[in-house]
Amino acid sequence: MPSLPSILRISFYAVGLVVITVVIHAVGFDALLRALIRSRVLTTSGFGHAIRFVIGLACRLILIHLLEISVWGLFYFWRGCLPNFQDAVYFSGATYTTAGYGDLVLPKAWRILAPLEALTGILMCGISAALFFAVVSRRISKEMQRKTALEHQSAANEQ
Repeated sequence: MPSLPSILRISFYAVGLVVITVVIHAVGFDALLRALIRSRVLTTSGFGHAIRFVIGLACRLILIHLLEISVWGLFYFWRGCLPNFQDAVYFSGATYTTAGYGDLVLPKAWRILAPLEALTGILMCGISAALFFAVVSRRISKEMQRKTALEHQSAANEQ
């Protein structure tokens, strides 16, 4: 059983990793939303714009998550929890996404970090999914409003 100082040290690291992850997500979201507003992508029309918009949004969200996964992986490597950086990032990605293959495990003293990373990853993925849904829904709603307005205008012109 780990000693109390060891548990406190690991808890300190755990809190720090969660805070860093949430800060990265918040900063990434802020930058992403500002870019969306500046680009006026939500007010443009056309299928090509919509496709580029969805692809760009998904790629940017994935980059935010990859950065967060890399932070956890770097920590695991730094603390010697896994033998090399590649395994550390792989383990972190499998844990963060809750795929959890089980082919790599943390040393016993550090194992509490794995479920905490999984919980943090699930929350961050949920927030990203909510943003994706909200932005795409807004885009669809604007497009439908535009088409309805054009139909009403066309009907009024026919009279």
